[in-house]
Amino acid sequence: MTYVLGIDIGTSGTKTILFDEKGIDISSAFKDYPLYQPEIGWAEQNPEDWWDAVVVTIRLAIQKSGVNIEDIKGIGLSGQMHGLVMLDSEGKVLRPSIIWCDQRTTVECDEITKAVGAERLIEITANPALTGFTASKIMWVKKHEPRTYEKTYKILLPKDYIRFMLTGDFCTEVSDASGMQLLDVPRRNWSDEVLEKLQIDKSLLGKVYESQEVTGTVNKTAAMLTGLKESTKVVGGAGDQAAGAIGNGIVRPGVVSSTIGTSGVVFAHTDKITIDKKGRVHTFCHAVPGAWHIMGVTQAAGLSLKWFKDNLCVLENQNSVSSGIDVYEELNSEAKSVKPGCDGLMYLPYLMGERTPHLDPYARGVFFGLTARHNKNDMLRSVMEGVGYSLVDCMDIINEMGIKVDEVRASGGGGKSEVWRQIQADMFNSEVVTINSSEGPALGVAILALVGVGVYSSVIEACDTIIHKVTSQKPNNENVILYSKYHNVYKTLYIALKPEFANLKKISK
Repeated sequence: MTYVLGIDIGTSGTKTILFDEKGIDISSAFKDYPLYQPEIGWAEQNPEDWWDAVVVTIRLAIQKSGVNIEDIKGIGLSGQMHGLVMLDSEGKVLRPSIIWCDQRTTVECDEITKAVGAERLIEITANPALTGFTASKIMWVKKHEPRTYEKTYKILLPKDYIRFMLTGDFCTEVSDASGMQLLDVPRRNWSDEVLEKLQIDKSLLGKVYESQEVTGTVNKTAAMLTGLKESTKVVGGAGDQAAGAIGNGIVRPGVVSSTIGTSGVVFAHTDKITIDKKGRVHTFCHAVPGAWHIMGVTQAAGLSLKWFKDNLCVLENQNSVSSGIDVYEELNSEAKSVKPGCDGLMYLPYLMGERTPHLDPYARGVFFGLTARHNKNDMLRSVMEGVGYSLVDCMDIINEMGIKVDEVRASGGGGKSEVWRQIQADMFNSEVVTINSSEGPALGVAILALVGVGVYSSVIEACDTIIHKVTSQKPNNENVILYSKYHNVYKTLYIALKPEFANLKKISK
């Protein structure tokens, strides 16, 4: 039996899972780490924390499994996208990583747009300049921390820093590199034009691979630290969203995923490059060779519910500690007790600015329609519905672009919630299904590793063998009509509040 490791370097922590060749998870381990916010809108993490978590979780997963390390043939890496890791010539981290949800680079985005040209930038990178993307972070460091930039030998993404620590190789793959805003997305390689116009030396970047290709092997030092066999193969892997899509079987047109993790993502496969000229959704290279994907992103999906839980659910948190029952189970029960629409209470999930469809780092979270008759449970469900409306915003643009949607597959933490899945089915007016694994990104990169080590001939073959539907929820027609009406109101709220979001930013500087 062949085994592979799927490693997911997330925002809240790293999860490592050992899978067999049928995609069955044998053992797993998780280790969390902190996120730092030195200023409002900033978000940073220490890459060394990621590596420590990877070492610990690989060791634990192997120990729990009892599997002979000789039978672990490959490793797939998934990671939070867009994060900036800067290394010196000795491979040492020069500064904390500026991660995906950081919003400090508005000025740099304007400078990138001016340097490349708005239309040309979208033609090459398939996206407008965004605060979350890596290029603007590089430009920020160049401007504000020139000594750090001068010392920089290599620039890597989070999962590719882990690759370097495992193998000593500086490289990346197409899906994650697409989110740096330095890749020629139609041609699937670095853009000399963008790099020249931004005055970024191409030698700072690693070689670009396809996602299932072997990029290197585990070196002696990493083998000693992790307990892995030296020379174990490491494949390209994927950014967390593309990895989750592979793990959800989104490898053909017509099947779309809706993922509610820290952020929320609607993800659609396409066999041809399709770009939204308004830049409201992202087009990236898919982890399937010769394919791309379209992705709408809402910044604070699961993060909104976590914020609500941490700040307004003291009793539920205490009950969870004493009973041992997951606090989210109680929150789901409370949300289910509230009727759809929450009697007009609505929530805008803009706790970290927004991407789709507004591209506004200044947007803020809002409760709208609150009355004296509303209670905490109403607010709880309105948070879940507000995230749902933001995902509908994403889906509407995907439909507008002519992308066929036959089925929606729910995943992420939100995909485990029957209430949240039904909200999505009603809002999308589409069947929402789950599959036989909830491990998303880790399973996705394990599938890529199984292809890389030769167990399967293609990503599609592997997905067809490993992934099967488990549950299905169909839309309730009455709720479909109700949510459609409320969504019309929801869409007008941002338009009305946009000037005031900008005014708030000026006051709070």
